[in-house]
Amino acid sequence: MNKEKFFRLLISHSILIFMAVLIIYPLLWTVGASFNPGNSLISTSMIPKNPTLDHYRQLFAGSESLQYVHWYLNSIKISFFTMIGTVISVSFTAYAFSRFRFKGRKNALTLFLLLQMIPQFSALIALFVLAQILGMMNSHWLLILLYIGGLIPLNTYLMKGYMDSIPMDLDESAKIDGASNTRIFLQIIMPLSRPMIAVVAMTGFTGPLGDFVLASTILRSPEYYTLPIGLYNLVNDVMGASFTTFAAGAILISIPIAVIFIMLQKHFVSGLTAGGTKG
Repeated sequence: MNKEKFFRLLISHSILIFMAVLIIYPLLWTVGASFNPGNSLISTSMIPKNPTLDHYRQLFAGSESLQYVHWYLNSIKISFFTMIGTVISVSFTAYAFSRFRFKGRKNALTLFLLLQMIPQFSALIALFVLAQILGMMNSHWLLILLYIGGLIPLNTYLMKGYMDSIPMDLDESAKIDGASNTRIFLQIIMPLSRPMIAVVAMTGFTGPLGDFVLASTILRSPEYYTLPIGLYNLVNDVMGASFTTFAAGAILISIPIAVIFIMLQKHFVSGLTAGGTKG
């Protein structure tokens, strides 16, 4: 191995190790804090001297001020239906933009890119007024629709690019055999697009699960809170802030994300040729 190659590998591995430390170190502190006794972070350590499960028990105690299980179920509900709605809507729009040529197609794609440049919080006042006019304050379904609408532009553009890489010859061969556009979409394009569908599903699930700004604008009553709003209230109280309980609740948020990732990870690298042959 020559010196140039050695130094390239050394720099690459050093960057990877540095990034891994930046990611893992805060997680280790959060896990450690969740097992430390007390409520303050000042006396906590990464490796607790007297580890305790009291904070986890407190989360599931079901007190009126800490409805953690209820907030957890609200978050899972919103994230699940957002994921389903996003996958369905993005698949249809991406297929239309990829396989059909219609008036305004290029302008619509440009508009999708421009929409990504507008920050979410710039529309909060309009969304708040809209929710009041519709009488849908504290509505999970309105929040789900807003999440789906926000995820459509970028994900459509990404999936459209992926579908463009699928040869048109497959569509033409299917049409010769008498297949309709719907059958081509369901039996050819969708199976071949499995890796990108998995990515869209992952972003559709994790996005709402970690959102605070939009959720706190629409959801105002504690029984409708999602996890980010409920956990924020644990550290928002100056006199009664409980950072260690917050850490325990934050650790449990990662469980559904890990489950979804494990379920979808095989599709990230497979499905590229599934359904590409005629039987």
